[in-house]
Amino acid sequence: MNISATFLGYFVLVLFPLFAAISYFLGKRKTSTPIVVVVIGGLLALIPLFGLIFIAVLALKQDIETTA
Repeated sequence: MNISATFLGYFVLVLFPLFAAISYFLGKRKTSTPIVVVVIGGLLALIPLFGLIFIAVLALKQDIETTA
């Protein structure tokens, strides 16, 4: 099976905003620096397996305490 570079580009183009959005919503609840988490999650969309592992680790992390 051949995978063209165009298909791979479209795949990454779809995964980048998806992983960045998921990382933002998880990073907002679980870290004090959600923007850094978004950048890391977006960059890891280039290697989808690492991106999925990053999101899984972030999802399993404890929520931070918020002071009201």
